[in-house]
Amino acid sequence: MSSEFSFQQAFEQLSTALASVVFYSFNVQGVAIPVTVLWLMCGAIVFTFYLGFINIRGFRHALRVVRGDFADKNDKGEISQFQALSAALSGTVGTGNIAGVAVAITLGGPGATFWMIVAGFLGMTTKFVECTLAVKYRQILPDGTVAGGPMYYIKAALEKYNLPRLGKFLAGFFAVACVFGSAGFVHVNQGFVQVKTVTGFDNAWLFGFIYAALVALVIVGGIKSIGRVTSKLVPLMCGIYLAAALVIIGLHWQDIPAALWTILKGAFAPEAAYGGVIGVLIQGFRRAAYSNEAGIGSSPIAHAAARTNDPVSEGFVGLLEPFIDTVVICTISALVIILTGAYLQTGLDGVQLTSSAFASVFDWFPLVLMVALLLFGYSTVVSWAYYGQKGWGYLFGEHKYSIRSYKVLICAVVAMGAVPNVLAVFDFIDSMIFLMAVPNILALYLLLPEVKQDLQTYLRKINAKQQLSASQI
Repeated sequence: MSSEFSFQQAFEQLSTALASVVFYSFNVQGVAIPVTVLWLMCGAIVFTFYLGFINIRGFRHALRVVRGDFADKNDKGEISQFQALSAALSGTVGTGNIAGVAVAITLGGPGATFWMIVAGFLGMTTKFVECTLAVKYRQILPDGTVAGGPMYYIKAALEKYNLPRLGKFLAGFFAVACVFGSAGFVHVNQGFVQVKTVTGFDNAWLFGFIYAALVALVIVGGIKSIGRVTSKLVPLMCGIYLAAALVIIGLHWQDIPAALWTILKGAFAPEAAYGGVIGVLIQGFRRAAYSNEAGIGSSPIAHAAARTNDPVSEGFVGLLEPFIDTVVICTISALVIILTGAYLQTGLDGVQLTSSAFASVFDWFPLVLMVALLLFGYSTVVSWAYYGQKGWGYLFGEHKYSIRSYKVLICAVVAMGAVPNVLAVFDFIDSMIFLMAVPNILALYLLLPEVKQDLQTYLRKINAKQQLSASQI
């Protein structure tokens, strides 16, 4: 008993120490600024300016690519570009869009919404760079499956600067962090909490076992199975949530101008309690980073499997991710919270605040929110299981025995996720996820000139095709 207690104490101390390093903050005018968020934010700003705001000028083309206008079934890859987007979105659209927005408004006021939107737009460029490189440096295995992700372009980036050992170390570091970060404790646990709150169901082990079985059904089939499921699940879960949100916004349509003014005023002239403009800005950027994971390096693993021979085209697909996740869904969540006045209530936090906002119009909405959270959480766990699998494959080989052992391990971890008192594990996993950003952003900086050159070549090729088509009409 004492040895078990000692292990728990040691693990909690490790998690606390790790989190204090990963989420280290320094103060500016009394506002805590996390270094990790600053690392992601500066990267997004640099990438956006360096690539000439490709997030905005390339938006229309991105829609055409994901629609399949340039698709070729003979291209290498495992899933369509739409399925790659769905799989990546399923890993980011989740509790951050429902609970995270409420946390941002609670800590930073309504003005945090504006900075979340700005962060979403900037994050679009980061995703463009990540996804372009993920396809460019992926490896097509003999059986046609894809091994890809930041592990491969991190290694390649450092090799180009004559630092092969450092590249190998950082790629392995990323893969290890990805494997640990893939454990779905948070989503399973929060799903169980919502089910318990709404239905009274109180068997954490049974919930975890059923959850793990459902995850196993999908991940056994690999990325093709994940792509098929998420391409149906993501539109469904977004549809359920957004339909209810838009009804509430419609019922309060007369208050929309006032709500928008509240957001703008809070962004540039916030109350002192929120830490001034810097405090509100940091809350907005921090929650956006949690929500869309731009710069973390997770989504490129899914995008690497896309069926395309042109890496830049997948970069365009990737830039849609933060737009859908943060600019659209998070903004709608924020409007519901502000329009209903729920943000003025005290004693509510996270998902409780969002639930209260919806319940003010629909008293049955906590049940719908439970379903939405379960779908969001489930799709996130499935996608992150694939990310972890690719990290595991990079470390131990992509052969079938290695991959099977990972799938068994991740399902066992998921089964334990609903059991309470795992806060130390949450800290550990969150730390691992954000540690992924350190080598990932570094590699993006190093390969940025290469991405710009590839982008210019791609745009010239597209323009030539369009001119040829126009002359033949």
